[in-house]
Amino acid sequence: MATLLIQNATLVNEGKSFEGDVFIRDGIIFEIAPRLYKAADEVIDARGLHLLPGVIDDQVHFRQPGLTHKADIFTESRAAAAGGITSFMEMPNTVPQTLTQELLAAKYKMGAENSVVNYSFFMGASNDNLEELLKTDPETVCGLKIFMGSSTGDMLVDDVEVLDKIFSRAPMLVATHCEKEEIIQRNYALAREKYGDNIPWEMHPVIRSAEACYASSSQAVELAKKYDTRLHILHISTAKEISLFENVLPLEKKRITAEVCIHHLWFDDSWYAQKGSLIKWNPAVKTAADRTALLAGLLDNHLDIIATDHAPHTLEEKSNLYPKAPSGGPLVQHALPAMLELVHLGRLTLEKVVEKMCHAPAICFQLRKRGFIREGYHADLVLVDLNDPWVVSRENVLYKCGWSPLEGQTFSARVKSTFVNGQKVYHEGKVDDSIRGQRLLFDRK
Repeated sequence: MATLLIQNATLVNEGKSFEGDVFIRDGIIFEIAPRLYKAADEVIDARGLHLLPGVIDDQVHFRQPGLTHKADIFTESRAAAAGGITSFMEMPNTVPQTLTQELLAAKYKMGAENSVVNYSFFMGASNDNLEELLKTDPETVCGLKIFMGSSTGDMLVDDVEVLDKIFSRAPMLVATHCEKEEIIQRNYALAREKYGDNIPWEMHPVIRSAEACYASSSQAVELAKKYDTRLHILHISTAKEISLFENVLPLEKKRITAEVCIHHLWFDDSWYAQKGSLIKWNPAVKTAADRTALLAGLLDNHLDIIATDHAPHTLEEKSNLYPKAPSGGPLVQHALPAMLELVHLGRLTLEKVVEKMCHAPAICFQLRKRGFIREGYHADLVLVDLNDPWVVSRENVLYKCGWSPLEGQTFSARVKSTFVNGQKVYHEGKVDDSIRGQRLLFDRK
C-alpha cells in the first residue's frame, strides 16, 4: 500500500491549530500525532506551512456536456485542484439538462473519466420530471436542484403545485436558486424601456433585486418548514435574507441551511464601473452593506457554507451588451486564496475558513468520511503558505475560459500542494493529470 508522511505542519482542524504529523496509507489518514517516526514512500517536510482539509465546493458549473467551449470537467477540476478544492458538486443546467436518471448516470461516467478531484452531480428538477426526481439515490447523489428563478430551457420551476409536490416528497437534500422571476421580469422591462440594449452594469442588482431574492427564498423556507424538507439555499446575496435562517442549533441538526459565495463576500456594486460584465452573476453582487451583513452572517452562523458558484463563460460572450452578456464567472482556482486574504485582513479566522469551506459542506451534505483531518478519513488535504504573495494574471489562470474576475489582485497566501485520496494532484504550480478523483458518497438514512 502507498504511504505518505507529512511532517512539521500546522494542522487547522475542528476549531484548532496545532503542530503535528499526518501518516497516510492507501489514501486514508492512518495516524495523526505531534511527532511520527515512520517509514513512508514519500516524506514531506511541511515546516512553515498550514495543512487544511481539502475544500469541498458544493456549487460549480463545469459545463460538460454541451457547453465545453466554455469549460469542461477536466480543465475545471484541474483549476479546482490548484485552488485547494478536493471535491465538487456540479449543477444540472448543462446541455442536455440533467433531468433523467440516464443523463445523471452519463455525467457520473464523465466525472470518473475526467475529474482529477472528487465529484458529485445534482439531479435537476423541472415542472414535469417529478417521478424521475424521486428515483434519485440519496447515498450516491449530493442533492436535488431547483431553479426557483431564471434558468435556461426547462429548468425554471415556477409551478406552485409542482414545488409543493417536490418539497413534500423529496427523499434527500433540496438545493435551491432563489430569485422571483416575475419581479425580475418587471424590473428588466423598466430598464429596457429606459436604456434599450445599453443597460448599465450597475443596473444588474436593481433588476435582480433584493426584493426578488427575498420573495423566493422566503417561499422556499416556508415550503421546507411546511413539509420538514431538508433545504439548502444557495448563494445568499442580501442582508434581508439572513433573517430567514437561525443560528442556535448545531449545524448537523439544522433542516434549513444557507450558503454564501466568494464573489458576494469580495465585491459590491461599486465594482461594476471597473469590472462590468465580469462580475455579472445571478444573484447579483449587491451593496457594500449587503456584503458586510453576509460576512457577519457567516461569522455568527446564520450562513453555513462558503462556495464558489464557479460558472465560466468566454470573454467573447462576456463582451456583449447587458441583455446578451451571460451571468457567471470562474472562481475555483482563487476561492481559497481569496478567503485566506480575508484572514490576512483580519475579517475571518483561519479556523472559520476551514469550518465554512471544509467541515460545513461535509456536515450539511452528510459526506462519508471527508471534510476533516481525522484518522480513518480520506486524505483530502491542502498545504498552504500563508506568506507567499502572488498576483492573479492571465498567465497563471488555469480555467479553460482563460480569465478571472480577480486579475491584478495580490494574494498573500498560496496553495503549495493538494492531495486527493492521498495522491498529490497539485504541487508548486503543476497538476498531475494522471490522477482521478472518486465519486462522493453520503451517509443518509
